[in-house]
Amino acid sequence: MTVQRSERVKKPNGATELAWVTKHLNVACRISQTGLAANTQTDTTNDIDYSSKLFLSPLVEIKHGDKLAVTREGLTREYTAGEPFIYPTHQEINLERDVKS
Repeated sequence: MTVQRSERVKKPNGATELAWVTKHLNVACRISQTGLAANTQTDTTNDIDYSSKLFLSPLVEIKHGDKLAVTREGLTREYTAGEPFIYPTHQEINLERDVKS
C-alpha cells in the first residue's frame, strides 16, 4: 500500500502550494469489504460508492483524508482514509471508494 497526504510544499520560487506527498511505500496491510457497492446510473455517469475496511500495523501513521493506493491480487484501487481506530496490535480504518465509470 502507498500512502499520500496533502501537505504544503515550497516551490523553487519560494511560494508554497498544496500537493500530494508520498508518506509511506509498500506498507503491509489487509483489506475487507464492509458493504456492497451501490451503483447510481445517470444519463452521463455510473456512480459507484464502495466502502471497505483496512487493517494494518499501529506503527504506520494514517490520517483522515489520506489517499491510499492498495494493491490486491494485482489490482490497484485508490481509497480515501477515514479516521483510524488504533488497537495495541493493529489499527482499523474505514475507507471510501468513490468511482465514476
